[in-house]
Amino acid sequence: MATKFPYSDLQSYLTTLEEAGELKRVSAPVDPTLEVTEIVNRVIAEDGPALLFENPTRGEMPIAINLFSTLERTALAFGVDDLNEIGDRIGELAKPELPVGWAGVRDGLGKLMQLKSVPPKKVRKAPCQEVVYRGDEVDLNRLPGLQVWPGDGGIFHNFGLVHTKHPESAKRNVGLYRLQQHDERTLGLHWQIHKNSTSHYADAERRGDRLPVAIAIGPDPVMAYAATAPLPSDIDEYLFAGFLRGERVEMVDCLTVPLQVPATSQIVLEGWAEPGERLPEGPFGDHTGFYTPVEDFPYMHVETMTMRENPIYHSIITSAPPQEDYGLGKATERIFLPLLKVMIPDIVDYHLPESGGFHNCAIVSIDKKFPKHAQKVMNAIWGAHMMSLTKLIIVVDADCDVHDMREVAWRAFGNVDYSRDLQVGEGPVDHLDHASYQQFWGGKAGIDATAKFPTEGYTRGWPDMMTMTAAVKATVSDRWKEYGIDH
Repeated sequence: MATKFPYSDLQSYLTTLEEAGELKRVSAPVDPTLEVTEIVNRVIAEDGPALLFENPTRGEMPIAINLFSTLERTALAFGVDDLNEIGDRIGELAKPELPVGWAGVRDGLGKLMQLKSVPPKKVRKAPCQEVVYRGDEVDLNRLPGLQVWPGDGGIFHNFGLVHTKHPESAKRNVGLYRLQQHDERTLGLHWQIHKNSTSHYADAERRGDRLPVAIAIGPDPVMAYAATAPLPSDIDEYLFAGFLRGERVEMVDCLTVPLQVPATSQIVLEGWAEPGERLPEGPFGDHTGFYTPVEDFPYMHVETMTMRENPIYHSIITSAPPQEDYGLGKATERIFLPLLKVMIPDIVDYHLPESGGFHNCAIVSIDKKFPKHAQKVMNAIWGAHMMSLTKLIIVVDADCDVHDMREVAWRAFGNVDYSRDLQVGEGPVDHLDHASYQQFWGGKAGIDATAKFPTEGYTRGWPDMMTMTAAVKATVSDRWKEYGIDH
């Protein structure tokens, strides 16, 4: 982690990308309806750069997109060389060891102070409020919102950080939800059943109260990521962002709702979700690769729009993999590994495949100690916060590289007797899951691809795996050039 977080805002991150040859400016006019999608998908298929569309044919500002589609750009966004560096920092803080002597106590307090030093701080003036539109001046068509797919229900804003707070505890939540533009002052709020904002609105509605909502578009990249992170409800996203940045996040009071937003955001939308109000939302071509159907969702009356003098609109394309959310998903995988290991110490490593949308499948390695150890881990994962939505868990031994899909497949196909090593059950699934026979819950499967013990009923004697001796490996490595083999 850099001694000082390198990006004060989205603009400074884009400048760094451009200097690194990771950003391409597109000066030709481009239509936010479908054309942006087609260009971005072609660029992602070739592992191409981030894009800045300088002249969209709708809206009044450039579009920044494809900022996180590679591990290199995502690491750059966090100010690190490797995403594992962040996980290592969290692992150090999460160590359950008791301090030894005064030095241990001092080190423990030092770690605590490191966390305490990064809560968000309030500022009085903010770049995101340089330009202010109120009431009838508000027009969402100033924003170059995207229609991503032909069957979409209209224009959507896909990277707005939605701020709410619980009507009783005042606990803040920041989440990333798609936002359908119903008209120039109304936004649909796709609050899925398992999300904290859903409970905020439900509790306000039961009280007969309207819920204040603020949407920030285009903060710095770490704050953008924090809105996607699967944090427990009692962990503030901006405390977490401050930890990731190594410095406090500057927040500013909204002008017309009792909420705060990142001061360096590009655009902020302020308004209210009234109790009992719903509008049909969708269809929407989502990361599943299918259109999600029309459902009724709450919506926001936008009363105030503020922005920087020269804002940049940040968005993202949704579709089946590969897509830009690859970097975001891998960041979550690496950052949260130490915390998952605190909850489930049996885990050595895990991999959330992009092709599984990062939640449909988890591949987990364990250092197997006792009969049915794999099944213990499966059930623990299904009880671990948002990992409860995982549909398929594959458990392998510690000597398997969970990131090598060939090796994982070899274990899952060859090390499994499916009459004994397959565990099937039911549980919650993602709101967007179209495969379950009813919404919100469905089938789960766990595959035990570990070597089996006699105490598990395997009496044939598990065979030794074929591996080359260290001596032969060393000899070949020393003489490799002599063989004249081009590898």
